[in-house]
Amino acid sequence: MLTINEVDVAGRLRPVLLKLARELRREVADLGVSAGQATLLVSIKRQPGISAAELAAQERMSAAGMSGHIDRMQALGLVRRDPDLSDRRRHVLCLTDDGETVLRKVRSRRTAWLASRLKELSPDELAAVDAALEPLSRLLEVDA
Repeated sequence: MLTINEVDVAGRLRPVLLKLARELRREVADLGVSAGQATLLVSIKRQPGISAAELAAQERMSAAGMSGHIDRMQALGLVRRDPDLSDRRRHVLCLTDDGETVLRKVRSRRTAWLASRLKELSPDELAAVDAALEPLSRLLEVDA
């Protein structure tokens, strides 16, 4: 009987996920944003009203570093800082229309790239990938 060892699975899964992430990052290169900026746009979209400090904490980076990222995205016209209506000392981040457009293009390109690769799989392999999505998603919910 074959015994599955989590360390062995982790050792095989890690390089696959790293390569997958690298390939997906490449899909945004000619859209004028970095993969990191695309990630921040997703976070801002999912959490309307998030502050730069909250986003920095979530991304585990310094507030000053995050401020630089936001400044660059603001200069590109992708995000804006709006005063918080309930606390004038605080500013919240919002996507601009251009930011929404770039984010849609990022998602579309990444989905198309991934779908083209999944199309190469057999029906059984595609079903196996689909079955793995739920447990892989649970891995990301664990606070590391």
